Amino acid sequence: MNDRRRHRRHAGRRTQEQRRTETQQRLMDATAEALADLGWSGLSTTEVSRRAGVSRGAQQHHYPTKMALVAAALEHLLDRLRAEYEQAFAELPRDRRDVAGALDLFWETLRQPPAMALLELALAGRTDEDLRGVSLDLNERVVQIVKEVFHDLFPETLPEDLVDTLIRGLFAMLVGLSLQNSLDGDADGHQAKVLAQVKEFARLLVPDLGTVPATAAATAATAEPQPVPVPVPEH
Repeated sequence: MNDRRRHRRHAGRRTQEQRRTETQQRLMDATAEALADLGWSGLSTTEVSRRAGVSRGAQQHHYPTKMALVAAALEHLLDRLRAEYEQAFAELPRDRRDVAGALDLFWETLRQPPAMALLELALAGRTDEDLRGVSLDLNERVVQIVKEVFHDLFPETLPEDLVDTLIRGLFAMLVGLSLQNSLDGDADGHQAKVLAQVKEFARLLVPDLGTVPATAAATAATAEPQPVPVPVPEH
């Protein structure tokens, strides 16, 4: 009997933890959605709670301040974007799992709302003192993630110092293009032409080792996600 009671308590605790995780994910997804739609100036905890379908009290219980919510959403977004990219690459047709396909997918990722939410944070951090501490190293963290994914998909194809320089330059260029795309939708096709040239250049630099097996990305994409820590506001 005691064992059964302990089992029920443990099962209930897991259910409570699952509910907690689900609520946090809804809040973080709603934060990213609001950032992409409204920008930093339009983001409020009230709007996030409304989009998440969560009460203000529940939102404040999980994330007491706006900055705590944004910091958690930032971590969530980075993990989500990486996992979704790796999964999408693994699902590409075999003849597209090469450096050109990787760049096409990266460009597509940068134009989606989650990436635009990160861009909003980076831009707003330039003038917002409170946000600057959260977004200061955002660019560097994204670059490191891109490098890790590149090494996973195309291991030992280029010297490390060259990979670092190329990815930093590529990332800066594509972020600039994605910002322009958010304004004009590439009405004149200039961004598409730039991307085509970049892919041709990448094909010259990255040796053609044959198409990347789907397992190269799928293994990382199916890894169990880690819980996002709740930042504790400083006093």
